[in-house]
Amino acid sequence: MAMGKRVMAVNSTINVTPMVDVMLVLLIIFMVITPMLQKGVSVDLAKTNNPVQMPDADKEDALLIAVQRDGSLFFGSDKIAPDSLTNRIKDRLANRTDKRVYVRADARAKYGYVVEVVDNVRAAGVDDLGLLTEQRKAGSFATTPAPTKGKDKNAPAGGN
Repeated sequence: MAMGKRVMAVNSTINVTPMVDVMLVLLIIFMVITPMLQKGVSVDLAKTNNPVQMPDADKEDALLIAVQRDGSLFFGSDKIAPDSLTNRIKDRLANRTDKRVYVRADARAKYGYVVEVVDNVRAAGVDDLGLLTEQRKAGSFATTPAPTKGKDKNAPAGGN
């Protein structure tokens, strides 16, 4: 009895299903981890056309103060009262050579909240204060609407 040789066909197609599964798992992991990498409290920063780069603000030991829209104040990730900010900054700056503080204020926060924070930081003896902003995207420059024809409702009376 002679046995014939069996010739097995070579499967030359690539099975991409396991690779797609791994990529989707990695995508989910990165989507979950990325928000956790942000230091401090999340605020919607003001957008500017020509921001100054402040790479020291991303360092681990940077002193960050966040002002949220409702006026809530955070020193790092700890919520604090505005009147205790000066003493907390003095305590943290006692043994530091770099006496720089960064303020992350929400774009919709009231101006008075931000001014109060800046005043408290200056009262702590800080001369180098950074106001953090974001780069405005190209083409998103907000323009004022063109005046309409006819009489403007906001124009002063007795106009020229």
